[in-house]
Amino acid sequence: MQPEKLTITPLAAFQDNYIWCLTKPDCDALVVVDPGDAEVVLQFAQQAHKQLSCILITHHHWDHTDGIAALKQQWPDIQIIGPRYEAERIPSLTETVQDGDRVHLPELGLEFEVLHLPGHTLGHIAFYQSATDDHPLLFCGDTLFSAGCGRLFEGSPEQMHQSLQRLAALPDNTQVYCTHEYTLANLTFARAVEPENQAVIAHQATCQQLRNNQLPTLPTNLAVEKNINPFLRCHLPDLQRKYPGKSEQAIFTALRLEKDHFKS
Repeated sequence: MQPEKLTITPLAAFQDNYIWCLTKPDCDALVVVDPGDAEVVLQFAQQAHKQLSCILITHHHWDHTDGIAALKQQWPDIQIIGPRYEAERIPSLTETVQDGDRVHLPELGLEFEVLHLPGHTLGHIAFYQSATDDHPLLFCGDTLFSAGCGRLFEGSPEQMHQSLQRLAALPDNTQVYCTHEYTLANLTFARAVEPENQAVIAHQATCQQLRNNQLPTLPTNLAVEKNINPFLRCHLPDLQRKYPGKSEQAIFTALRLEKDHFKS
């Protein structure tokens, strides 16, 4: 007998957020990642006939946490799991986790490893599931985006670069579920950095078609990102020629500063 297939559904929230919903067809449990908006989760749960059992939080920013209170009001006994180093800023957490911890979700038959990824915030974490039937899963909040990475609100360029290097070391077929629809803007910057990169050009056309049809560009995967994401390419000759004499870390730092001031 085949195991039930996990379904991961993006719920659009605010201007460009995605709240990821994890379900299985013959199970009434629902797990959500970074619910900044409760209303879209409540609507999804009602339409899908699911009961929220667990919330996973990657970091403390409001657009990832503001829905927690209303969801807890609807389901008072839910687990709310998030970063130990940001617990004071997310007071509703029922369980705190840190690097190397395991998160067990028996209702969906899932187990995640917690990865500490400082940079966007100091306590930022990701949830990584390696033991899936088809490919590993990564819920990485605002650390890695398709063709980009998060802004440095609290951490240093060195911390973010190390966090991205850690993610780049995961298997190439890892499915990356980040939480913002920034792909087209990021690809515009990636093309400015590497105007001859054919992978960027092709992916830009694909993603433009998806957005024209009001479809998400996510999830992405690490194999794609290694070809299109300048923040994962600082070790390659094309980027090193653009920034002669600079270390990989210095190239990353320069790229992040350029992206902060980039006008598409």
